[in-house]
Amino acid sequence: MNFTRTLLALAAATALHGVAQAQFKPDVDSSVSPCVDFNAYVNNRWVAANPLPSDKTRWSSFDKLGELSLNAQKTLVEAADKGAAQAKGGSIEQKIGWFYRSAMDEAAIERAGFDPIKPELAAIAALKTPQELVAFLRDSHARGQGGVFYFGAGADFKNAQKQIGFAHQSGLNLPTPEYYTKDEHKDKRAAYLAHVARLFELTGVAPEAAKAKAANVLAFETRLAASSLMPVELRVPENQYHLLSIEEANKVTPHFDWAAYFKAIGVDVGGSFSLSQPKFFANFDAMLTDTPVEQWRDYLALQAIDNAAPNLSKAFQEQSFAFYDKTLKGQPEMAVRWKRALGAVNGGMGQALGQLYVKDYFPPEAKARAQVLVDNVRAALKERIEKLEWMTPETKARALEKWSTFLPKIGYPDKWREWDGLTVKADDYYANVRAARLFNARYNLAKIGKATDRYEWSMTPQTVNAYYSPSTNTINFPAAILQPPFFYAKGDDALNYGGIGAVIGHEALHGFDDKGSQFDGQGNNRNWWTKDDRERFEARAQRLIDQAGAYAPLKNFPDKTANGKLTLGENIADLGGLNVSFDALQKADGGKADPKIDGYTREQRFFLSFATVWASSIREQAQLVRLNTDPHAPSGFRASASPSNMPAFAKAFSCKAGDPMVRAEDVRVQIW
Repeated sequence: MNFTRTLLALAAATALHGVAQAQFKPDVDSSVSPCVDFNAYVNNRWVAANPLPSDKTRWSSFDKLGELSLNAQKTLVEAADKGAAQAKGGSIEQKIGWFYRSAMDEAAIERAGFDPIKPELAAIAALKTPQELVAFLRDSHARGQGGVFYFGAGADFKNAQKQIGFAHQSGLNLPTPEYYTKDEHKDKRAAYLAHVARLFELTGVAPEAAKAKAANVLAFETRLAASSLMPVELRVPENQYHLLSIEEANKVTPHFDWAAYFKAIGVDVGGSFSLSQPKFFANFDAMLTDTPVEQWRDYLALQAIDNAAPNLSKAFQEQSFAFYDKTLKGQPEMAVRWKRALGAVNGGMGQALGQLYVKDYFPPEAKARAQVLVDNVRAALKERIEKLEWMTPETKARALEKWSTFLPKIGYPDKWREWDGLTVKADDYYANVRAARLFNARYNLAKIGKATDRYEWSMTPQTVNAYYSPSTNTINFPAAILQPPFFYAKGDDALNYGGIGAVIGHEALHGFDDKGSQFDGQGNNRNWWTKDDRERFEARAQRLIDQAGAYAPLKNFPDKTANGKLTLGENIADLGGLNVSFDALQKADGGKADPKIDGYTREQRFFLSFATVWASSIREQAQLVRLNTDPHAPSGFRASASPSNMPAFAKAFSCKAGDPMVRAEDVRVQIW
């Protein structure tokens, strides 16, 4: 296959996006050696030239491209708004236009105050018995509001071709369960108490009574947190799946009848479902009888107010921002109204907006041409698996079997969702939010009992990201990511393999990371490893855990490091993806003369392009939260860690043994 011709075809496709194509020109910090700190060498000057906007907690290459996507979407929704009257009745153009119009009608939203949630608050205030609590929770879930736990559809871990119901832990408003108990988070708990009290006051509760209610809420959530798993624990498949019959589940929750719940929400689970965290649900059941109803009422009322706050009048919006964005993450200013309105449209009708986005910004030809580059990187992955020295032929054959069943998806869905049945009004924002929430909940629940659709997308085309799904064994690349700094229409092979090529490799390698490697090519949670091979894999992965655990991104908090176990999957994907894409580059340009560009060799440009993707500034408070919750390591680590484990990097920049960017052989990581 002609790799160069492939890139030329993809370049032509990308140029059709309708967004001005930036040119790649390294702007390195020559005061730093690439062999000492590659992230600083590549990105220091970018960070200095790109200060954090006041409405952001992070500003990165991803975020800059995301801003371009937002502006494109703004053009689309404004056009839909203007043309809504002439649009076909019930069309997605009309619904999107009216949704956006209602979200921008600040005067109407202000007049409504918190009227939209008064009926729900009244219903909560009337609850007197555990039986009434259970009935309310059933009704709340039936209305798409949810509460305490989440229930939805997902592929059966043991039979991935079928969709079943999953009940998951939920119900906490602080970032992780540890925030409710650890001394280091006591200031956040105090701020949360103040936030909750203020929300109650905004609904007319007297200050002292509001403080008492806030104390009840914190006590309730602290109890719930005691049985909730941490993010790193939730990465373990066994903690996400626990198939039980309805009768067996009722034994875990004797005061919460699952048959009655399923009848209320209109779902036939076929006799069994996943009660994914039994300890959590056993605690939830106990709380139905041993927690005072008054405490339940305060908790449920707070959830109703807090969830609705971003869509209510200005005072509620500002209070929600003050705690969740400013206090927790350090964001100085709220995003402008149109961005928040666009967020609501994306939350309610994101795939419909994506249908308009690809029509103007990503034509079908681009999708077909991008597919070829994906195939090139996948081919390099296959060859790399075949040459692994540490894996036995038995496991290798199964790895290749999984590789053969990968399904790449580019740009947007082949078949778009239908939006018939969703009623959107031009003059009632909260009603639109509520209607979309219920519509999407029903859409999700309707999958239970049906075949898993490998061609369905869980990201919108306008999202600047990509993902791997273990249950469908698919790698997915939304249209919006196929632009600089990931792909350059006029860039050479090295830039594109260092950018989008590494992303493609990253997503494919998620199929073989610590979690993805526990699923087979059919999406089933099944062990396809020999015992010895798995032990060798985990020993190599431990080195990567150790590397991340030694990385401290904040000068003011030198003891706060990346969580190596939480970020392991992403770090395996980064390292493997970069290696695979580097191999693909060698095949594309092998044997040809290396024309230096801007003084850099082909291999240097490859690594420069990769690191540029991770250019980023982040607020200290936001980084602290991410260290506890984000499965992605800090950007500085991602820019440097993978290259530091590759002898090819040391060779490209003439680094020597002992340089910080050259890992000694006994700590260097090479898995795939």
